Amino acid sequence: MDLNRSLTALGAATLRMFGGVGVFSRFTAEASRSAGNVRTWGPLLVGQMRRLGVDSLPIALFLSAFTGIVLALQASYTFTGAVPLYFVGTLVEKTMVLELGPVLTGLALAGRIGANIAAELGTMRVSEQIDALETMAYDPVAYLVVPRVLAGMLMFPIIVIFANLVAIFFGLVTSMALLEMSAQTFIRGLRLFYRHFDIIYSVIKSFSFGFVITLVGCYQGFHTRGGAEGVGISTTRAVVISGMLILVLDAFWAATILKQ
Repeated sequence: MDLNRSLTALGAATLRMFGGVGVFSRFTAEASRSAGNVRTWGPLLVGQMRRLGVDSLPIALFLSAFTGIVLALQASYTFTGAVPLYFVGTLVEKTMVLELGPVLTGLALAGRIGANIAAELGTMRVSEQIDALETMAYDPVAYLVVPRVLAGMLMFPIIVIFANLVAIFFGLVTSMALLEMSAQTFIRGLRLFYRHFDIIYSVIKSFSFGFVITLVGCYQGFHTRGGAEGVGISTTRAVVISGMLILVLDAFWAATILKQ
């Protein structure tokens, strides 16, 4: 009896999961199709780039500054007596550009941007504002989803580049102030294993993270049901799912691009 009940629950959960994937795929296809409606989303794009990108910059820079400080100190603690100290610059640059810059910024902005988008669109859905757009023959996906997703894809790489630069700068300042290291020594380590491709890799990751965070936030907001409680549930789901997809994409890019 218990086994039958467990199998029934497992089957229902599997059906819900695949059904959700199907609805999300249809929503993604609809957003791609609405991207051709430039006259609707075009005038809104710059405003969304400011909201999602410029307004998020202080959070990303604050996070990266302290990450740079901690990385420099931890590298010095690890290398003491075994590895030349100029490798502190190498570790700070490689760790930030290849991993922590895009991932930490993505996770932080998933909480701010993903939750904000889901709450905003969810409120519009439960208050029937999205239904009103459809009634007036507006394309709500082109009007609400496309400018947010494009703004996320365009602005996230810029935010991550600034975050990487700030982390490296604070790593340099920390090394000079607390580790008695000269700027030339830190920069020597920074340039030792520097590759232009590292920047491209960081941009690719942050581009995909921006796409995932904004699209998931829009999807959850568009499919909100149940009033204020439903808005809260959609907001939480947007943050959790975005965070999980960021980690999955992080592993995917490492396995496909960095694997030699």
